[in-house]
Amino acid sequence: MSETTTRLNVFKTYKLYVGGKFPRSESGRVYEVSDSKGKWLANAPLSSRKDARDAVVAARKAFGGWSGATAYNRGQILYRIAEMLEGRREQFVREVGEAEGLSKSKAAAVVDAAIDRWVWYAGWTDKIAQIVGGANPVAGPFFNLSTPEPTGVVTVVAPQDSSFLGLISVIAPVIATGNTAVVIASEKAPLPALSLGEVLATSDLPGGVVNILSGKASEMGPHLASHQDVNAIDLAGAGTALAKELEIAAADNLKRVLRPQPVDDWNADPGTSRMTAFLETKTVWHPTGSLGSGGSSY
Repeated sequence: MSETTTRLNVFKTYKLYVGGKFPRSESGRVYEVSDSKGKWLANAPLSSRKDARDAVVAARKAFGGWSGATAYNRGQILYRIAEMLEGRREQFVREVGEAEGLSKSKAAAVVDAAIDRWVWYAGWTDKIAQIVGGANPVAGPFFNLSTPEPTGVVTVVAPQDSSFLGLISVIAPVIATGNTAVVIASEKAPLPALSLGEVLATSDLPGGVVNILSGKASEMGPHLASHQDVNAIDLAGAGTALAKELEIAAADNLKRVLRPQPVDDWNADPGTSRMTAFLETKTVWHPTGSLGSGGSSY
């Protein structure tokens, strides 16, 4: 007669993702995360100002290498992330379903759409320059060329109600164009975002390109918005009052600000606006040369 053994539950410890590593919050604080019916799911780290500053340091350190990589290479890495997400699809279906109160089939549709969106942005990395750059006609013997360049370190306040598809829809365009990101995950549903950090760590994405914090946007947001080494901020998940506060703080060092845009359906075609929001345009003038005694030029 065989004996049956009862295993203890192995609860997952969710951690932040900063600089390619998984630290606990510097403060040691956590908060309870529940599903749509109020059932406890996990304790998530409650990030502090120090965690936010550490994330900015990591993002700035990673910016040179990431922005200097070829657009083709960035596309390969984003596609690799999509591959890793596909391999952990069932985990994300469960976490998204619990976070957003969705049936398994509806959660699966959300996860599939999120993976497809990664692939979509992976394809844009080496094409966006052809859309927003080019040769400009000028009066005179000059070449005038405009090319896009990444803005720098971007703080992203992730959507509150779309814990995965919305999250990916705001992260992917930031890094696809060569920026690095400090992400404040959805406060009420941070677990898919924290699990995304595990995917990023096991892909080819350099540490520090994406840094994921969980906790209160109202607590971390003002410090990131006023941080002198943050170049831009996406207020996608900020409420009206918080967005106004962060926009005022961001004006101190002339950050680019993407105001909250009401999104009825994250499945809709995102267009290119989130990629161009955090691109700068560099224009270069160069004299043309003269050929031959006739003065013809090229």
